[in-house]
Amino acid sequence: MNTLIISTSSFDIDNNPPLQQLLQKGMRIITNPHRRKLTEDEIIELLKAGSVGMIAGIEPLTEQVFQAAPNLKVISRCGTGLDSVDLSAAGNRGITVLNTPEAPAQAVAELTLGFILSLLRQIGAIDQAVRKGEWPRTQGRLLAAQTVGIIGLGHIGRRVARLCQAFESTVIAHDPHATQVPEGVTLLTLEQLLTSADIITLHLPYSPATHHLLNAQTFAAMKPQAIVINAARGGLVDENALADALKSGKVSAAALDVFEHEPYQGTLLEMNNVMVTSHVGSLARESRQRMEIEAAENLLQGLIKAGVIQ
Repeated sequence: MNTLIISTSSFDIDNNPPLQQLLQKGMRIITNPHRRKLTEDEIIELLKAGSVGMIAGIEPLTEQVFQAAPNLKVISRCGTGLDSVDLSAAGNRGITVLNTPEAPAQAVAELTLGFILSLLRQIGAIDQAVRKGEWPRTQGRLLAAQTVGIIGLGHIGRRVARLCQAFESTVIAHDPHATQVPEGVTLLTLEQLLTSADIITLHLPYSPATHHLLNAQTFAAMKPQAIVINAARGGLVDENALADALKSGKVSAAALDVFEHEPYQGTLLEMNNVMVTSHVGSLARESRQRMEIEAAENLLQGLIKAGVIQ
């Protein structure tokens, strides 16, 4: 019997029409028993069942993993990023790799906007103070008065641009590969963006070329009191350098949904000018449902194209 692996920590199989079609075609589905991000050894153990396809999360899909899964034909990422997949190794083995770049875009963009508004108005800090019996009269900042610098103008970055423009902020961006630029957005070099933006938000893939894109040098180049947002990928930000910039006041506040090592347990948790969330960017009910259905549809079509099913 052909086996499919779903390695994401959760997945609604019952309300997913493409998956139901695969079950009707005789496929057997094995889900993630740990309900968290899998290690390389754990995903190898799951794939040993002779799997022909998988719906992947963000676990490492390496040459070693593929060696343990000689029958694997299709990987369908439930999400955007493919940095966890060794694409070269997959290609060498004839494994098709697909993703769902559009489905989570609105959810991540809205989380980014939530971060921006929360930090500008210091909503979290005021909430905690009031709960302690205080009544602070904290003066925040208007998004309309800020210049927002977006690094990466893909599906998510373009949405963030439009949301910020709706609040009447000035939007600048850096993306040497941009093919679509929203009206009113000015493209700049990275150096120009760093010195011009009040808020810097990351929306680009992780790769060796973008490792620690924001580091001690780039933090030093930013405007005083800049705000930094990362709802893209861990590894884009040097977290230790960010902590130093926050302590010195060079960066006034930051919000991160993603980290180099998750769950995150580092120094930033001790800082009251940092907002952290647990990699929940795509976890809006409507976006998650769309993402799961698209991932399953990609898997179904990929298996048909590979001749595994008809």
